Amino acid sequence: MKILIADDHELFLKGLEMILGDYNPEAEITTAKSYTDIFNCIAQRKDFDLVLTDLAMPGAHWLEAIQQIHRDLPETPIIILSAVFDREIVQKTLDIGAAGYIPKTSSRDVITSAVNLVLSGGVYIPAELLYNSEQSELDILKSVEKISASQDAKAKVKILSPRQIDVLKLIAKGRSNKQIAYDLGLSEGTVKLHVTAILKLLNVYNRTGAVAAATHLGLLDDNQ
Repeated sequence: MKILIADDHELFLKGLEMILGDYNPEAEITTAKSYTDIFNCIAQRKDFDLVLTDLAMPGAHWLEAIQQIHRDLPETPIIILSAVFDREIVQKTLDIGAAGYIPKTSSRDVITSAVNLVLSGGVYIPAELLYNSEQSELDILKSVEKISASQDAKAKVKILSPRQIDVLKLIAKGRSNKQIAYDLGLSEGTVKLHVTAILKLLNVYNRTGAVAAATHLGLLDDNQ
């Protein structure tokens, strides 16, 4: 496995390198300290299996930089590790191609579990943005990562959380995000994050496609 990691703080970069080295001792880890370094690394090789990067770094604005990384490595999952923890920014990174967003305050176990989830084809979003229960972030991750990278389509959708299934059912009924938020007692921003994750997990581009895919995979009753 070839992993590209980037952060302009050397101490955090070294710590992340150690965590990923323990996670997969056979991994080939390339480090970068700016977006310029990232682009140079990608120019030299196009076979990275995973990119983990800080958000605010020298060399480019994060929005354009993440979009460029996604264009250069369209099949490679990108995980953001950042001290910035803003719902709108998390949403935007997912919209432009990131497969996960990990706060820098996360524990080693959460980081490695999130990496497992993303490499299994899932989307990692911080639990505190999505869940109103007392279930811990790590417990949530463990409950959804019990699938392999070779999973078939029906196995893959098991990664959807019960709350995401609830959102799907209301999407199928034609509810707007605002209506779904009201019905489920969530904020509208949280519903948007759920919808983004659902679209990514079902590999579709809009709500109609999500309903069609979910119906085909047996996630929705015929009368939904």
